[in-house]
Amino acid sequence: MDTSSIPGYTKGTAEVEASPLSDADFELLKKTILLSQDDIDHLRLAGEVLDDQVEAVLDVWYGFVGSHPHLLKYFSGGDGQPNVAYLGAVRKRFGQWIRDLCAARYDRVWLDYQHELGLRHTRLKKNKTDGVRSASDVIHFRYLVAFIVPLTVTIRPFLARKGHGAEVVDKMYHAWFKVLTLTVALWGQAFVPAEDF
Repeated sequence: MDTSSIPGYTKGTAEVEASPLSDADFELLKKTILLSQDDIDHLRLAGEVLDDQVEAVLDVWYGFVGSHPHLLKYFSGGDGQPNVAYLGAVRKRFGQWIRDLCAARYDRVWLDYQHELGLRHTRLKKNKTDGVRSASDVIHFRYLVAFIVPLTVTIRPFLARKGHGAEVVDKMYHAWFKVLTLTVALWGQAFVPAEDF
């Protein structure tokens, strides 16, 4: 897929600074979440299953955010009204994030971009990618962790829509859960003092 039309999507470019996490520590983190080649294979399959459903997945996720004012505020202006342009730009990147999560090699390029995405949730870079002023200059880390649940439990029905048996759907689902947890753990590096991460 051509990602050049996605505003602010900079994976694999010189704009992305290197993650401070060493390759060795990254490998240990992948071992800790039990990420296996079987998981990677099932993520590839999940990517095929989800590819033409990404907009429907985003509809569910945006509906969830939109129905909770404490979450919607992160995408709203000082007047409390949702910033439609901001939500639209983030949505394009969010859709590509789904595809990237399923297609990733979980290598240094992917790791570096997770560091960038983590920074974009902090006071260092929130709002800067899209040049907006929102009601909050940070997405509080507690909600990044909490989002593991809705972004996991809501994906299962989409994984089951292409006729795969329950065992295969389970494997895709568990692989998704693992890499989503890995992603949020890596985003946390932007919030935690280096010596504590």
